[in-house]
Amino acid sequence: MSQSKPTIGFIGLGLMGQAFTRCLCRLGYTVVGYDLQDGKITAAAEHGVQAAASAADLTARADLVLICVTSTDGVRAAVFGPGGVVEAANADKLLVDHSTSIVQDTKDMAAELLERTGMGWIDAPVSGGPPAARTGSLAIMAGGADTDIARVAPVMDDLAAQFTHMGPVGAGQVTKMINQVLVLNNYAILAEALAMAEAGGIDAGKIPEALGAGHAGSNMLASMYPRMLARDFEPAGFARQILKDLDMVHDLAKSLAVPTPMSGQTASLYRILNSKGHGELDGIAVLKLFDPKDGV
Repeated sequence: MSQSKPTIGFIGLGLMGQAFTRCLCRLGYTVVGYDLQDGKITAAAEHGVQAAASAADLTARADLVLICVTSTDGVRAAVFGPGGVVEAANADKLLVDHSTSIVQDTKDMAAELLERTGMGWIDAPVSGGPPAARTGSLAIMAGGADTDIARVAPVMDDLAAQFTHMGPVGAGQVTKMINQVLVLNNYAILAEALAMAEAGGIDAGKIPEALGAGHAGSNMLASMYPRMLARDFEPAGFARQILKDLDMVHDLAKSLAVPTPMSGQTASLYRILNSKGHGELDGIAVLKLFDPKDGV
């Protein structure tokens, strides 16, 4: 990696990838991008991303390889599948996985990549969604070796309001599951509160003003509640992804023998929401299950 800004390879140019790469390009990084869908590569090119023919081509041209895809299987395919990262990996490069991936699979993939190529792996899932990715104000929680973390810290600091090294590989993904417990259950709580406010005949729009200074206050009350009130379900993230993450919370909690009854109830709500065909809406569309005026 050179002393100047490293060349960034970015795999996965969906909602988050577009936002990530906009931020990186704006900050003066050279960014090479790849996605399975040509249209997403074309969209990223409009804000300065150079197109790669494959994940291997991208890796050959990059110092750091960042991945943000929608599943653990997607990460595995990008790294170890045909035309994958592994074909051009070496010890001078680093991989940073911003996806929300299964903890043990993350550890296993990191060990395999290191053994086969010498390339280090950092699991660095994020919180904040596309708006925070665009502005470089994400919360990024990372697992990895101290030396690898030190190498990527300047780039992560450009992308994050808070970049925290949580421990060895896998620690970032454990922390993301804790984040999902805190955030995704709150989606359901906000929906429940809004439904009660509307049914109670008060001005539901004043709830953030009335309660924000007390213990009920949170950035989600300030940002998500008004979108729920407006029934703005345009996706910044997808309800189907929330269900996937809640199922991952369940699996990790089971392996750790930790009870998660609240998350189990929230998962049931999202399972219903998805079964009704609303998986492509934003996660705040869980309000549909509480709204007597919505036929779901």
